[in-house]
Amino acid sequence: MLLSGIGMDEARMLAYGSDHELIHRASMLRDAIKGRVVTYSRKVFIPVTYLCRDHCSYCTYRKEPSDVDEVMLKPEHILAIAEQGRRAGCTEALFMAGERPEQRYAEARAWLRERGYASTIEYIADMSRMVLERVGLLPHTNAGNLTLDEISMLREYNASIGLMLENASARLMGRGMAHEHAPSKHPSLRLSTMESAGKARVAFTTGLLIGIGESMDEVLDSLEAIMHVHKRYGHIQEIIVQNFNPKPHTPMAGHPRPERRYMLRIVALARLMMPYMNIQAPPNLNPAFGAFLDAGINDWGGISPVTIDHVNPEAPWPEIEHLRRITEGKGFRLRARFPVYPEYIRDEYLSSRVMEVINRMRDEHGLVKGY
Repeated sequence: MLLSGIGMDEARMLAYGSDHELIHRASMLRDAIKGRVVTYSRKVFIPVTYLCRDHCSYCTYRKEPSDVDEVMLKPEHILAIAEQGRRAGCTEALFMAGERPEQRYAEARAWLRERGYASTIEYIADMSRMVLERVGLLPHTNAGNLTLDEISMLREYNASIGLMLENASARLMGRGMAHEHAPSKHPSLRLSTMESAGKARVAFTTGLLIGIGESMDEVLDSLEAIMHVHKRYGHIQEIIVQNFNPKPHTPMAGHPRPERRYMLRIVALARLMMPYMNIQAPPNLNPAFGAFLDAGINDWGGISPVTIDHVNPEAPWPEIEHLRRITEGKGFRLRARFPVYPEYIRDEYLSSRVMEVINRMRDEHGLVKGY
C-alpha cells in the first residue's frame, strides 16, 4: 500500500467519485499507519470569557458584557473547574476565549488592567500556569489568532495550542457569508498564527468547519493550505473535521447542516492527503458517529465527564463508556491521550514544566496510564 499522501489532482478526482472507493481507501490507510487504537482526551472546558470582537454568523458562544455576570472567569472559579476535572480523571484543561475582547470592550480592558494584565492572552497564560502547577491538568488554549510572542508565552504552561482554520477561502468573508463580520477569521491571519506556532515549536491543533457555504474545491484548498504549513514545520498534530450546527437566533439559523455523506468524504480525503495526521470528528455533533471510524479518523477529540461543550451547548458529549462501546464495536481499542499526542511528547515541543507533569501520568506508549 502506498503510504504517501495523494496529490491535489487525485484528491479532486476522488472528491467527486465513488463513495465506496474513497472511504475504503482511507480506512485501509488509517489501519496501515495508525493501527486500531482510537484516542480521545478527557478534559474540562474552561470558558475564560464569552466576550469577542467578532460576530460570526453561526455563533452563540459570544456574549455582550451586559449578558454576563463577570467579564472574565475569576481564578477561583477556574481552579474549581480544574479540580472537579482532576477528580473525574481528566488530564486536559481547555482554555477557551473570544477573539481579543479588550480591543472592543472597555469593560474587558478595565477588568484586565485592574488585575495587572495587558491582554486576555496574558491572563490565560497566568491561569494556565496556575492550573498546571496547582492542579496538575495540562492546559490547551484556543483563544483566536496569536502572535509569535504570545505563543511563546503560552508554550511555557500549555501542552498544545489550537486554532481552527475553518476554511482557506476569503470568499467566506464576503457580504452575507459566514465570516462577513468576523475579521479575525480571514484565512491569512489564521495561517499566520499556524506559521508562528511552527516557529515556536508548539504542537498545534487546527481544522475545518464544514457546511458554512464552502465548496468542495475550497475544502480541498483548505486541506492543502494546512498541509503546506505542516510540511514546513512538522508541528500540526491534529486536523478536526467539524460540522456546522445551525443555532437559533443567529443569521445562519436556517442554514442546513452538512450531509453526513459530505462529512465522511471530507474525513476520507483528509486521511488520503495526509496519511500520518491525527484526524478527528466530534462525536457530540454527529448522530451515529461510529461511521467516521470507517472513513479514517483515529481520534474523537476532547470529551468531558464534567463540563458541557460551551461552543455547542445543545450537543452533549457522549458518555465515555458509550463512546467505548461504539469504538470497540467497530473493532478498535479506545485509549485516553493527553492534549498533546504521543509523537509530540518531546523536549522540542514541550517546556520542562509541562513535560514533568506528563511524565507522571504517561505509559510506555505516551498515553494516559489507566485510561
